[in-house]
Amino acid sequence: MRNVAILTAGGLAPCLSSSIAFLIEEYSQAAPDVNIICYKSGYKGLLLGDLVTVSPLDRELISRLHDFGGSPIGNSRVKLTNIADCVKRGLVREGDDPLQVAANQLIRDNVSVLHTIGGDDTNTAAADLAKFLKTHGYDLQVLGLPKTVDNDVYPIKQSLGAWTAAAESAKFFEHIVAENTANPRMLIVHEIMGRHCGWLTAQAAIDYRNILATKHFLANIGLSKEKFDIHGVYVPELPVDVDSEAARLKATMDGVGNVNIFVSEGAGIQEIVEIMRKNGEDVPVDAFGHIKLDAVNPGKWFASQFAEKLSAEKVLVQKSGYFARSSKSNVRDLELIRQCAKLAVESALGGASGVIGLDEDDGDALACISFDRIRGGKPFDAKNHPEFAKLLREIGQMGRS
Repeated sequence: MRNVAILTAGGLAPCLSSSIAFLIEEYSQAAPDVNIICYKSGYKGLLLGDLVTVSPLDRELISRLHDFGGSPIGNSRVKLTNIADCVKRGLVREGDDPLQVAANQLIRDNVSVLHTIGGDDTNTAAADLAKFLKTHGYDLQVLGLPKTVDNDVYPIKQSLGAWTAAAESAKFFEHIVAENTANPRMLIVHEIMGRHCGWLTAQAAIDYRNILATKHFLANIGLSKEKFDIHGVYVPELPVDVDSEAARLKATMDGVGNVNIFVSEGAGIQEIVEIMRKNGEDVPVDAFGHIKLDAVNPGKWFASQFAEKLSAEKVLVQKSGYFARSSKSNVRDLELIRQCAKLAVESALGGASGVIGLDEDDGDALACISFDRIRGGKPFDAKNHPEFAKLLREIGQMGRS
């Protein structure tokens, strides 16, 4: 085997540092003589030849990464097939093909195995790169680890870091919710990551209510469970009848004195975009063609839809995305990451390529899944998720058709 390379790409998730650590630990046990390099800042580092070599001391101390979120080797959002964007950012010269530039760098670095830790865009880009190299007579194995807090990759049952992100989002709201005591008739909107998929919002709501179930209240002096509970949860997969929900939430506001809602950043996005375009506003997109959700601001939109109808005296919109996605992995995720990294190294040493994950099409078995089966945009099955259905029933939410 020639050199092994690792890169992390896309947005952050609470699995990156631990994924790197577990891969290096597994190689140190299974193939201690293998040289490992890491490209800095994802595909940007690959295009620029910016890398670091993992030293013997690094291998000894690599478990330190488990105490940190983020990625020590850095991330970036670079699409190798978006030539114009790569040229604009100075990653390749005018007239160059980024795939060719990346391929040449891998050849120069004598890389035979590339481990990519990222979402569907990251891993399918790596597959394109391997295919490109193969047509030019260079065999490159690519082993992907599925990283996305949205948990929206086909056919992966559970993407790395998603459990942690949900738990951290719940923890975030556990603090924010106390703001309901700062002003009468407070509307608190908790915006959670999830462009097309509401899994993270739903799981964060479930996790938060589990936290709430452990607390003891004192309703007589105003510390009631109802004030700290969730009163509405909105995900892309379920329609929202704003007028009906406003009427329901108005009754909650009148009776409880405040309203708390969880909103997926992808909920209502089409309606918001249509309004922006009708108003002649630009809808900004990133290098992958995705709408820049920070610019669209779904949480603010939901707040504006409900505030007047609820006669809210004060509105607070809080986003837990950066707090949640930059956390270190929790115990539940650590075990899944460890298992995936172990199989990734075994697959690399066995000559295989693919994405390592729990295969929903094979009884959730841990497997090396071929790249042609990997794609993003998997929706959350909101109607058939028992815990989420129970939550919606308990809060009396409408619009579940």
